Amino acid sequence: SVGLILALPLFVLIPILIKLDSNGSIFFTQERVGLNRRRRDRRDYSAGMKRERRLQDRRQDNLMGRPFRVIKFRTMVSNAEAKTGAVWATKNDSRVTRVGRFLRKTRIDEIPQLINVLRGEMAMVGPRPERPVFVKELATKVPEYSTRLDVKPGITGRAQVDNGYDTSVESVMAKVRSDVDYIRTWNVWSDIKIMMKTVGVVITGKGAC
Repeated sequence: SVGLILALPLFVLIPILIKLDSNGSIFFTQERVGLNRRRRDRRDYSAGMKRERRLQDRRQDNLMGRPFRVIKFRTMVSNAEAKTGAVWATKNDSRVTRVGRFLRKTRIDEIPQLINVLRGEMAMVGPRPERPVFVKELATKVPEYSTRLDVKPGITGRAQVDNGYDTSVESVMAKVRSDVDYIRTWNVWSDIKIMMKTVGVVITGKGAC
């Protein structure tokens, strides 16, 4: 809540810049996979068993986590994947707009995810939430990939600040090792250090694409 209040000037300025730079919506929403609630405490599971059964009946795919829609400022042209389908962003990606390149470099595009945090879908710190199509693919190729879903995804995280955006299966494998280590050794101080590193990433633009 405090973060959203402090970011209010950006919610006025950034939409204007986005609309002046390119046609399309101000915000970009996309389905991502969040916390695997089935791995939580047995008492929590029992209390929500009936609800989980109803959700399971409606699910067509086992995504290993709860789907939600992440919110960002739009950084690419509209319908960026209309011809290519789901693909990773690459360095100097031609689909990224001029304003979008600045937003991605400074990570300002991630600020609307504070709304996802308020909704309980994300945390401030945690593994990066991935798209369902990539979760299904990577879970079969990357050891311990599903372990990332044992905690809520985060706006920032150790793997994000150390390695930047995903660009290939190899880069994902390195980030998963970092995420798993973060989950297994978690403490409050580790979150504080990651958030301090995030400030450096915002200032330097490290890992942007």
